[in-house]
Amino acid sequence: MKKVLLVLTLACFSLVALDSFEPSKTCKTCHPIIYKEHFSSAHKNATIFKDPIHKAIWEKHPAKKKEKYKCAKCHTPTDTKLLNALANNETALPQKSSKAQQEAISCVYCHSIKDVEYHAKANTNILTDANKTMFSARKGEINTHDKEYTIESSLFGLLTKKTGSPFHKIDFSNENFYNGKICTGCHSHKQNSHNFDICNMDLKENTNTEDENCITCHMPMVQGSFTTAKDSKTHRYHGFTGAMHKPQMLAKYVKIYLNKSDDGFVVRIKNTANHQLLLHPLRIGELRVRIQRDGKTIKLPSVKFMRIIGKDSKPAMPWVADSVLKNTHIQANENRLINFNEHLQDNDRVTVELGHYVVNPKIAKKLGLEDYKEYTKFTLLKKSNFLIR
Repeated sequence: MKKVLLVLTLACFSLVALDSFEPSKTCKTCHPIIYKEHFSSAHKNATIFKDPIHKAIWEKHPAKKKEKYKCAKCHTPTDTKLLNALANNETALPQKSSKAQQEAISCVYCHSIKDVEYHAKANTNILTDANKTMFSARKGEINTHDKEYTIESSLFGLLTKKTGSPFHKIDFSNENFYNGKICTGCHSHKQNSHNFDICNMDLKENTNTEDENCITCHMPMVQGSFTTAKDSKTHRYHGFTGAMHKPQMLAKYVKIYLNKSDDGFVVRIKNTANHQLLLHPLRIGELRVRIQRDGKTIKLPSVKFMRIIGKDSKPAMPWVADSVLKNTHIQANENRLINFNEHLQDNDRVTVELGHYVVNPKIAKKLGLEDYKEYTKFTLLKKSNFLIR
């Protein structure tokens, strides 16, 4: 018991002592499962020191020569020292020795986002100035402000019920944590100096509801208690599912159908997500189809889905591009029809695979990422099998 009290005391001291930087490890005391998920997530590893793709882009970015790491706003917002240097037009380069830089996007940072301010270039997160108050969401408690730690006892102290946190207040009233708006501070859109959208989720206002939004999709409910203070059975997944991490959890938003046609057959892909199927400019999707017939395998030509940006009709880096040269990605709520002129026969078994490359293999060479096999390999998103009758 004394050991537990000592851990809690140290954690409380840490929360009070550090004003500008709060390590996520502090949260591990009460949220070990969530901490483990977050530790291996893209959020925790968003720095140039842990994300090879981000580092490869940064090495070629003109801002590096100017010694201005402008990516910090979203990639390492925990590093307030670097952000202040940027604001004062001083040298602002990420330092590997900085604990805040290693923290990248911390637990405290995300749970301190009060609102998101819209801007044409990129949105801005507005953080709370309330002392030791974390925003969160819980069904039935949207009217609860600044919930404090309490212990209620019954049956003459034999039964106890704990609510809240001993380390911070909890504000359940922020609707942005219910409709997913908190994610749009960094994951909405980004324009370069040419007022060109490098990426844009093109989310409509009415698509972010409490039942279907960024959080319900990318942070689905999974087994395990969100805190050691109580057994909640389930919690929101904090590893953040996506094209790179646990893509199989997103497969439910993709439907694949097959129908015969006069000229052959048609594969129909339905994207039920409220945004383009693949968003990152470096990603490329691929559809693979093969037919098993009489003990032989017939592989049909694959179909690529990509968005190529450029300048003067030639592909260009994001900071140079001013136009879209090609965009064949599957859009939100789109039914994409792909025709194949191979005539199907009875008892043919058709396998349809939809997947992607984290980095377009052609671009990977230009960025020096060709040796990172996890980025240049085909990653399966959805697989469907059809028996022809």
